[in-house]
Amino acid sequence: MRAISILAVVFSLISSLQGQTASDVAVQLSVTTQTSPAEITLHWPTNATTNGYQVYRKLKAATSWGPVLINLTGSTTQYTDNNVTPGVSYEYWVFRSGSGYSGNGYINCGIEVPETEFRGKLILVADSTFISTLDPELKRLTDDMEGDGWEVTRLDVDRNSTVLNVHGKIVAEYTKDPVNTKAVFLFGHVPVPYSGNLNPDAHSDHLGAWPADVFYGDMNGTWTDSFVASTTASPLRTQNNPGDGKFDQSLVPGDVELQVGRVDLSTLQSFSNTGTEEQLLRNYLDKDHEYRKKIWVPQKRAVIDDNFGYFSGEAFASSGYRNFAPLVGTSNITAADYITSLNAGSYLWSYGCGGGSFTSASGIGNTSNIATSTLQGVFTMLFGSYFGDWDITNNFLRAPLANGKTLTNVWSGRPHFYFHHMALGENIGYSIMQTQNFSGPMYFASPFTISGKWVHNALMGDPTLRNDVVAPVADVVATRAGFHCNVSWTKSPDPAVLGYHLYRKNDSVTSYVRVNSIAITDTFYTDSCMWYPGVYKYMVRALKLENTPSGTYYNLSEGIADTALNTLNPDAIASFSVIQAANTLTFVNTSSGPGTFLWDDGNGNFSGNTNFTTTYSGNGNFLVTLVQTNECDTDTFTQVVAVVGVGLKLNQPAAEITIYPNPARNLATLASRHNGTISIRNNLGQLFHSAEKHDDELTIDLSEFAPGIYSVELLCEGRRYVVRLQKD
Repeated sequence: MRAISILAVVFSLISSLQGQTASDVAVQLSVTTQTSPAEITLHWPTNATTNGYQVYRKLKAATSWGPVLINLTGSTTQYTDNNVTPGVSYEYWVFRSGSGYSGNGYINCGIEVPETEFRGKLILVADSTFISTLDPELKRLTDDMEGDGWEVTRLDVDRNSTVLNVHGKIVAEYTKDPVNTKAVFLFGHVPVPYSGNLNPDAHSDHLGAWPADVFYGDMNGTWTDSFVASTTASPLRTQNNPGDGKFDQSLVPGDVELQVGRVDLSTLQSFSNTGTEEQLLRNYLDKDHEYRKKIWVPQKRAVIDDNFGYFSGEAFASSGYRNFAPLVGTSNITAADYITSLNAGSYLWSYGCGGGSFTSASGIGNTSNIATSTLQGVFTMLFGSYFGDWDITNNFLRAPLANGKTLTNVWSGRPHFYFHHMALGENIGYSIMQTQNFSGPMYFASPFTISGKWVHNALMGDPTLRNDVVAPVADVVATRAGFHCNVSWTKSPDPAVLGYHLYRKNDSVTSYVRVNSIAITDTFYTDSCMWYPGVYKYMVRALKLENTPSGTYYNLSEGIADTALNTLNPDAIASFSVIQAANTLTFVNTSSGPGTFLWDDGNGNFSGNTNFTTTYSGNGNFLVTLVQTNECDTDTFTQVVAVVGVGLKLNQPAAEITIYPNPARNLATLASRHNGTISIRNNLGQLFHSAEKHDDELTIDLSEFAPGIYSVELLCEGRRYVVRLQKD
């Protein structure tokens, strides 16, 4: 047992004498909500030594709390806020003042907060060692993440590459769309950045550069390798010297732009009976898929194994109590043995802390124990000395990801991590980045000198995972029918599903776009008019009003998709040519695309035939109109023909009438040496505007015109001059 384990015993004895526990440092918040009139009521357990409470509130996106909302007495156990609006995401902070110690609680809550459909772009950085053998599982992972609203770009990198090379590739991808790029997932033994001269576990033999995956999430900070000289720490791996490839910074130089998570199961030799590194990675991808698709469903409860106690106010296990109340509810938190509990049953969340080594935590177990267990927990936090420095053989922080059902782990205690946003639909990477970007006073932690800004803070696991999973639909089938696509599916087995959203993308639109305006309550939908030839991908997501200890929000399942090939183009493009024999004219249809046709020869004669032959009784200028229509589109083509008995003039010479600019947006100018009546008709031949032209030029105000094609006609002394105008 390391030195910190002895201290744990001492401070546990002191804590027991004083009656202070880690739970005293956490205000365990949950809420009940009411829609009309809108109310949010905060609840927390009683605490006999409390002097009073202060309640703060902010909008979720705000970066400061502002003034105290209300001061409450020490006997208070709830507060109702009726100055709230449904659909708005709020965050509350409750501060407890006590006899000799204080406590903090945080909760992100709301009433019927809208669903999140697009979560952003994610860069999947994959260790190229196994990309061929794990290709099916990696493609499935990409589909799963896209089904949850992510757009995924994959970068394959050599595990022997440099961190600067990998970071450069991530930055290049991020720069393409910095607004929407939100996360990076490191899969496999992607090169590990080291940085700083720090020892957050307070051991003098552990001072130096620690693994710093946060480097991959910082897109514009200045990282140097020029001045830190730390050569006394053991092991050699963490010693830091100028120019050695390890960065100087102990604190992130600025804010983190990308959520970062890593699944690295290399050098876990204790798991040799379970499989090779490749098999461990495959197992992780399998259980990740099973959790996302609700094939395996953990109980929404949490277990805490605290082997430190109050520990002079650091109260490491308060990370569990503070987070778990908003996530699973105060009544669903149990204090019990970590490995025994997770072997016996499933838990959505778990926390364990004890005096540590690189491969163990006192009172919890060691890496070999985990290798022979089947831990049925999804999200976990473990804390103890040394193993937060995770890039080492049989590391205890990475070990839970290699067995059982565990999907994420963090070293929470120095500092504490904050996951309460996940109770209202956020993914775990969002919470990690919130912790990394706020050192206080946004979220108070102890000791205050170790903040989220320290470079060692990292997520082991998939950063896109969420707390609440909705069972998806099945058997999605997309079938083209003419210009349309019929999409059918088998309903979600989740009993509380309200309906479904249908999304579409194709070769011309690479991002999913929702097709329906309101939730579809059937299991069938016809998407009318597939405009572009090519492959269409349709995805169906189930919609549910999720009721959690943090309120209610609309939650979407991951999408299930199918494709349909469209070979048709429904665009109607009307046009014709003319053949004249004296006063008899034959209009030859040269239109593109399918449809029916309606002719108007401008002399009172109409036809629904494909081509049209008509005889004019006298000479003159006639406006001929062809309207092409199909079930998706319509187009009108007009042309002035001059019947003179012996010949035909099409499109009067350009010098007779011009319009500019064309296309036009707000104003257009008609220029002609002729004056007379101006008539503007829409694509159906209907009169839209008229005016008198008296000068060489006439300015036309197009601000009230809808975008489209218009026919502009000038009538002068019995002659018609026509030009087409496009309004953008």
